[in-house]
Amino acid sequence: MGDLFNSILTPIEWLVAWIMYGFHQVFTTLGLPEAAGITWALSIVGLVIVMRAAMIPLFVKQIKASRKMQLIQPELQKIQKKYKGKTDPESRQAMTQETMELYKKEGTNPFSSCLPILVQSPFFFGLFRVLNGLDDIAAGDKAQIGPITKTVASQAESASIFGAQLSDTFLGANGLSTQIVTVVLIVLMSATTFLTQRQLMTKNMPQSALDSPFAKQQKMLLYIFPIIFAVSGINFPIGVLIYWFTTNVWSMTQQFYVIRRMPAPGSAAERAYHERLQRKGKAVPGAAAVTDGADEDEATDATKSGQRVQPKSKKRAKNAGKPGGKPAGGPTTSG
Repeated sequence: MGDLFNSILTPIEWLVAWIMYGFHQVFTTLGLPEAAGITWALSIVGLVIVMRAAMIPLFVKQIKASRKMQLIQPELQKIQKKYKGKTDPESRQAMTQETMELYKKEGTNPFSSCLPILVQSPFFFGLFRVLNGLDDIAAGDKAQIGPITKTVASQAESASIFGAQLSDTFLGANGLSTQIVTVVLIVLMSATTFLTQRQLMTKNMPQSALDSPFAKQQKMLLYIFPIIFAVSGINFPIGVLIYWFTTNVWSMTQQFYVIRRMPAPGSAAERAYHERLQRKGKAVPGAAAVTDGADEDEATDATKSGQRVQPKSKKRAKNAGKPGGKPAGGPTTSG
């Protein structure tokens, strides 16, 4: 199992090493010191930008899948209510089958929203292994990883930011400065994780979805995940914490843009979006359909009462809505 894991991560390590080294060369060419911690920290930020930019199509797919999962919550609740209290195998199988058919019909499933995390994980572990291996590569105890030679590894391993080396961890810290930098990064990492999830739940979910069991589970995870990340963060090198914090900021910014421009139907973000359009004097999506629907309802009611509906001109319809204006329709005759 260990050999399989290594064989999968080895090419990821090489890719991570080449991207970091490439950005390091760019920043060095621009005048930053090649052995400075800020140069290597910015190289890690560059790695995040390249990786997350390549994942934009997956992120769009995740947003669409999450939105569909929110909108089908009432249907899922109907299925669950239908089989509530039935624990026999046939009922459980029937409920699972109906649920899967609903997912297939709507073109979504709960695992679609996990795609970016799953794709990102190998890069996270690849960076973790590269940073953890710097000391051994610099000492000559481990073979170089791509362009990370013994000289480059020694340079990167000794690079520090605010007095803390990028390869240091909180548990293995040799000084107070390393512990302070680590704690600050862990707090920032946990806070951005919380804010990203909270933004999605409070602004881009319709009320029907907020009242569902799915939303309650998400709300629970909203508080659990930052705690898990904070506890596990003490084992990660500072370079990995910089990577994690940067990718959280990217996610939060990207999600804010998507929610603002393409809000979920029935959500608070959609109401805010419509208000912005109205203030700018632009047409609100669906407003015309609502007006037309009202006219159709009026015509239907008139038909049921046995009255003939008089066609309206735009001018007469406009005057009918004003105080003291003439009625929009003329005299009616019984059919």
